[in-house]
Parts: sequence; C-alpha cells; structure tokens
Amino acid sequence: MTPYRWRRLRQVSQWFFLLLFLYLFFGALPDSTALLPVDLFFRANPLAALSTSLARLELLPHFALALVVAGLTLAFGRVWCGWICPLGTVLELFTFRALRQVPDGWRNAKYLLLLTLLILALLANQTLMAFDPIAILTRTLAAVVLPLLNALVTGIESVLYAVPPLQQPLDTVEGYIRGPMLPFIQPYFQLNLLLALFFIGLVALNALVPRFWCRYLCPLGGLLSLLSKVALVRRTVGEGCNNCATCATSCPTGTIDPSRGFQSDPAECTVCFDCLTDCPRSGIGFHVVTRPASWREYDPSRRTLLASALTAVTGLALLRTAPAAFRRFATLIRPPGSVEETLLLRCIRCGECMQVCPTAGLQPSLLEADLEGLWTPRLVPRLGYCDYGCTNCGQVCPTEAIPRLALEEKRRVVMGLAYIDTNRCIPWADSRDCIVCEEMCPTPEKAIVLDDIETPDGRTVRRPRVLRDVCIGCGICEFKCPLEGESAIRVYAPTVDVALPNA
Repeated sequence: MTPYRWRRLRQVSQWFFLLLFLYLFFGALPDSTALLPVDLFFRANPLAALSTSLARLELLPHFALALVVAGLTLAFGRVWCGWICPLGTVLELFTFRALRQVPDGWRNAKYLLLLTLLILALLANQTLMAFDPIAILTRTLAAVVLPLLNALVTGIESVLYAVPPLQQPLDTVEGYIRGPMLPFIQPYFQLNLLLALFFIGLVALNALVPRFWCRYLCPLGGLLSLLSKVALVRRTVGEGCNNCATCATSCPTGTIDPSRGFQSDPAECTVCFDCLTDCPRSGIGFHVVTRPASWREYDPSRRTLLASALTAVTGLALLRTAPAAFRRFATLIRPPGSVEETLLLRCIRCGECMQVCPTAGLQPSLLEADLEGLWTPRLVPRLGYCDYGCTNCGQVCPTEAIPRLALEEKRRVVMGLAYIDTNRCIPWADSRDCIVCEEMCPTPEKAIVLDDIETPDGRTVRRPRVLRDVCIGCGICEFKCPLEGESAIRVYAPTVDVALPNA
C-alpha cells in the first residue's frame, strides 16, 4: 500500500474512533441506548487500568482491553496517539503555525506527571487521573459542550416555533433528538467555565507547537512512550534520504532530528506517516527493529523518579493534613452507596457519572473535598436531585468507585439528611401553607410529614417536619423548594448514625 493510502487510512481511523467516542458519549445519556459499553474507551485505557490496579492492588478483568492497546503499542509504537485517541484527533484539528521552538527537555514533563500519578495511585490516591486525556474530553463534553448545545438548540427552537409552518417539522426533530442526543432537562454545572477554560488552554497551546499536550504533558502518552521504546516496528531512514529536511518540518511531534541523520525517537513518533508522504525520494520506511531505542536526555531518569516520589509523598501528606481531611464539608454528598475513602481510592475523575445523571445533580468537586477529591462527583441538590428510580451512575462507573446497586438496594441507601431552616421555610417563618417538600418526597413512607399548627389569629398551618430515620437524602425536596436562592430545606452529608441503609 502506498504511503498516501496509509496516511488516509490513519485519518479514517481517527475519525472512526472520534465518532465512536461521540456515539458512546451520547449513548450514555439516560434516554439513549448504545450497542457497546459506554465506558469502552476507559476499558481500553492503559493508564486507567494501571492506575486503578495500583490503587486497588489487584488486577481488574474489566480493563482487559487495555492489554490489547498495550500489545499494539509494543508491536507498532504509539498508534493509540496517532490513530485512536479522540482528544489527540480534536487537538490535531486545531493546528496552528508554530510561534516558537520549545526545548526537547520539556518532554520530560509528561514522565514526571506520569510517575507522580502512579506513585500517588500506589499510595491510594488518584487525583492526577484528572489529567487523563479520555477523562478530560468526557468531562468537557458533559459539563461544557452538552449543556451549551442543549441551550442553543432550545433557544433556536423557541424562536422558530413562533412560525406556524415550522411547528410540525420542529416537533419531528424534537422527537428524534430530545432524549437520545439532548437531555429533557437543561443541565447546569458549577465548574463549566473552569472546565471550558482548561480545554481552551489545551487547544491554545497548539499555537506554540502542534500537539503540545501530546508532546509534553499527556501522562497516557508518557506511558505509551515508554512501551514504544521497545516497539517492534519503527520508523527507519534508508539510503534514499538526501537530507532535504522535509520530514523534520512536517513531523507533528517534532521528533525527527536532523543532527541524528533524520532519525526519530520511537517513543515520540505517533505513526502518522506524514514523513512518508512528504518525502520526495522515498528515503523513509517502517521496518522491524529488534534492538531497544536509545535513551534520550529528556527520557525519565533516577532524578525524575526521585522528583516524582518527593512530589507525590509531600503533596499527599499536605493534602491529608489539611482541614478537609479532619472534617468533611457538610454539603459533600456523595453518589448513592459511595464511601468517601473508597471513592477517593478508585475514582479516576472520568465524569461518566455526571454525564448520565438525568437531573445533572452530580457535579465535579473543586475544593469541597479538598484537592485530594478534585473533580470527584458530589450531589448538589439545588441543581439536581438523585432520581429515586435511577441507578445510572453506578452502572457506568468503570472502576466501581460508585458501587453497582440494584434499584431496591439503592432506594434504601442513605446519602444525606434533610434539615429545615425555620427562618426561611414559608409555613414556619410566614405562617403560610406550602407543602411542596412533602409532596415531592419519593419514599414509600414519607420522610417529610406535615404537622397542623394553629396560629395566633386562629388559622391552621401545616408545617413540614423531617423524619430522620426515613430520610435518604435524595435532595428532591431541596431542588423543588419554591424559594429563590438558598432552599428552606437543605440536605447535608449523613452523620455516622444514619449513614447505613435502612432495614
């Protein structure tokens, strides 16, 4: 096959896997169905597999597909980065003219991040998995792109629906896209601006050099780079090379070195075939090479390992001696069945649970769980409640940080406890009737009851009261409270004596 066809095949592969990623992303929405596991890309992610296995000190069959990706890397090099990775494909779409030369020594940063991440995982912490490329793209789509797209489509439809001839076509379109592609309820995310700026920053770094993230920062790329050092099939330079330097100019990762006879580092080569198609004399090829690649000055060294270990141990010690480690935030409500220590141990910050939450009640943490819990999911009832008939978050969690519970079991799990602010509650503060929280309570035996109280002027007002041994902390009462701003009934993290499933 000619080099041009190889490059075209790579481009087709990139688009195929990007579209597959988007298909699985939308297939994970509550009213959608996907023919494949929606966490397929996480199952195939060697970094997620290694990090989770180190954190749990066990091999997980769930990540068997990651071994296939590792095998492909050992055979052909970083094909994941050049042929499969959806974030790499997106970044490649936003390639600009390079503004400056970046020293090769910066490539060591991804190894430093990788080793720190793995050492932290071994110490039962996965905070740095927030920088996994699949997690980054999933979070960005779930918390930024999907809410924005939903708001834009809804706004446009609202304007067009005023035109009578367009009403029937719009109803038809709504029937196809609402549910399978767009949520019925407009989701709101607290950190959407921060997540958007983070992703825009990754794209903007391409203005320095193409695929800056892939070259210098990606921890998954660092792991695959180490495997590619001993890859069987690698790029070679033949006798036809006339030192024209065209390949060095066209290489998207800048790994072709004129001072080394235009050889490339297989750890940095993403097997894109751009050098093959641009070479005017067919002086380049990909052949079987049995000897390991030479170690470069930017590759990890003992100094890198020591710096990573020091960073991991010191950082974790500081995190676990911070105030949040002593007393949790009262509003830190975790997904149903989650235990704080287990969640922090297993959660890889992928955002899948937030994506499938039908009410958008699950939100990414920032400082509510301190930096150790960065991007981990928490329930914010004022933005969305835990649906009494839903178990989506546990079903899609790739590491079982959120346990997979049967619906009846999930309905008994205590997530928190509701408290009434009598200074804001309408019946308590203003002696006016409001029974919204009691009406909305989903438990078979209502966790909120109404007491008839006679006011000084002779009227009877029904005041809500929470039954502590029945409340599961789903948050629907807080979400539905008609007051503007802070709700008159709020759900807080459970106390020790109520944190167990009801009998």
